[in-house]
Amino acid sequence: MAGHSKFKNIMHRKGAQDKRRSKMFSKLSKEITVAAKTGMPDPNMNPRLRAAILAARAQNMPKDNIERAIKKSQEAGGEEYQEIRYEGFAPGGVGVIVEALTDNRNRTASEVRSTFTKYGGNLGETGAVSFMFDRAGEIEYPVSAASDDEMLEAALEAGADDCQSDEDGHRLYCAMDALHEVSRALEAKFGEPAAARIMWRPKNTVDVDDEKAEKLLKMLDVLEDSDDVQNVYANFEISESTMARLSG
Repeated sequence: MAGHSKFKNIMHRKGAQDKRRSKMFSKLSKEITVAAKTGMPDPNMNPRLRAAILAARAQNMPKDNIERAIKKSQEAGGEEYQEIRYEGFAPGGVGVIVEALTDNRNRTASEVRSTFTKYGGNLGETGAVSFMFDRAGEIEYPVSAASDDEMLEAALEAGADDCQSDEDGHRLYCAMDALHEVSRALEAKFGEPAAARIMWRPKNTVDVDDEKAEKLLKMLDVLEDSDDVQNVYANFEISESTMARLSG
């Protein structure tokens, strides 16, 4: 699995997502509002908004919260958020991409930079890391949706480029501009996916030893905990033994 997925799974097993439910809903609401504001308030006509709503449903966000976030996008004089991407390196030479939505660019830049510095990383210029990733579409289904072979066959028929399945579920990847079409084709066969989004997929991964893994995961955890940060991606691999120790 890519480092981003491993990080997510480790944090899930530690129960961090449950502890941050309120903060998570706030971030999901922000993305829904921005998506509806930059496109159309109809998810059937706005792929980004549809993806944001899917992500909210996957976290059991109440329908009323979703509708309020969409309505907020149509209100005059509402908050304005800037979309900013930060790129840098974590311990061990791991490339990290941080996506933020903020109403205070200076505050967010300061928080992100200080986190990189605190954990032995360094923030770079835009483009310093992103060339090591592909901008791609990612679609997720639970294990129960289909067998590994069934999902792979359906993914290829729908136009996806790759399908990875394990005990945590099925993750399908496609070209960024094909996400809406591929997602719709799979939905017709398996129902609504757990997630369908545009993401940064590592072209290659960096092996991280035990010594650096804990510091790296802590750094990613702190970045994700920021109110302004929406997504964090990293191109690392850790051994199964290290993963088991950190998940324990």
